[in-house]
Amino acid sequence: MNRHRTTASVLSAVFMGLGQFYNRQFVKGIILLAIEALALLYFIPNLGKGIWGIVTLGTKTQGFEKVGRITRVVEGDHSIFLLINGLITVLLLAVFLVIYIMNIRDAYRNGKLREAGGTPGTIGQTWEYIKDRNFPFLMLSLPAIGVLFLTIMPIIFMVMLAFTNYASPAHIPPKSLVNWVGFDTFANLVTLKTWSNTFIGVFTWTIIWAIIATVTTYFGGMLVAMLIESNGVRFKKLWRTLFIIPYAIPQLISLLVMRNLFNGQFGPINQYLAYFGLGKLPWLTDPFWAKVTVILVNMWVGIPVSMVLILGVLTSIPKDMYEAADVDGATGFQKFRIITLPFVLFSTAPILITQFAGNINNFNVIFLLTNGDPVNGNYQYAGSTDLLVTWLYKLTLNNSQFNMASAIGIIIFLIVATFSIINYRRSRSFKEEDMIQ
Repeated sequence: MNRHRTTASVLSAVFMGLGQFYNRQFVKGIILLAIEALALLYFIPNLGKGIWGIVTLGTKTQGFEKVGRITRVVEGDHSIFLLINGLITVLLLAVFLVIYIMNIRDAYRNGKLREAGGTPGTIGQTWEYIKDRNFPFLMLSLPAIGVLFLTIMPIIFMVMLAFTNYASPAHIPPKSLVNWVGFDTFANLVTLKTWSNTFIGVFTWTIIWAIIATVTTYFGGMLVAMLIESNGVRFKKLWRTLFIIPYAIPQLISLLVMRNLFNGQFGPINQYLAYFGLGKLPWLTDPFWAKVTVILVNMWVGIPVSMVLILGVLTSIPKDMYEAADVDGATGFQKFRIITLPFVLFSTAPILITQFAGNINNFNVIFLLTNGDPVNGNYQYAGSTDLLVTWLYKLTLNNSQFNMASAIGIIIFLIVATFSIINYRRSRSFKEEDMIQ
């Protein structure tokens, strides 16, 4: 009774397209045969080598040999190239396996249709069916492949580097090979004094910075928005426009201007302090004042964003609620605590979580304003204002400590993902949305 579906499935499992030939879908069968033929041409010479490259990361280093009076370079294995090529091969194999399974399912479905007395569709009918019923999947397939190879693959590559000893000066190919070291990189980050002091210090400052930067910009934006929307304030559009200017100007320009304004030697701010008889402050050269400076500048560029978001929420709060509160004799603070704040937090809680996560990775403000400085003698490749993300940048681009940078990248991801998921699921907006669904 199940003869057609079984035969078609087995044939497609033996070689792609055979089941389609059995179901008299010859054009589709030819296409699938060609796909498997091309896959075999690629995987037969490359699959074994790719897996070998991932497992071993190479066995032969680059060297020199002397032939007569000539010394020539003897090429060796490049561990990173082997890892990348192997990773690409494995991902291509995964894509091929998905197509292979879909080929078997297609043969089974059409075999079942034949058993019911139906006729499998031609290639034209199949194409029309895909366009009419599965058009979203057709349009999403190419972007999905792009995401796989341009986003997911680099992330996997970075994660894999954290479990190697890929770092200068001893393990930089092709001069030397890279080896798998398991969790040694993570262990060194917390056990070796040179690394642990830096990690604990930078990590602590990252969390403090993220909390202060988020709270100041969020509630600063809320304060500005409430002042603009207050009764009796005239020229509201003018005030909104003025306060949005810092956000409208490219952040690169704003931060570089601020860097010059806070310059300890010739910056205008210190010149004005001296003019009023006050002493000059080491805004960017003292660890404490450098941290104060980045917080102040971040407020300048961050408050307008929160202001715009909260203005939209304030205008949507029903006015009759405030009128009822006035009748009941509520004070301004009571109206803020009972009406304004719950409405604003309900609407902007996901954005507040996003801002915190963004401040943990706020590369621009730190790098463009202080470059992570001033220098800290107790830190390894990091300055007093470096965040984990800027430290990662320095480890990668300036010092070739790729394995340690990858480990820090994983830690940043775990921190941000854990905090964001937990707090978003605990937010009122998520709970009420979940109840509605």
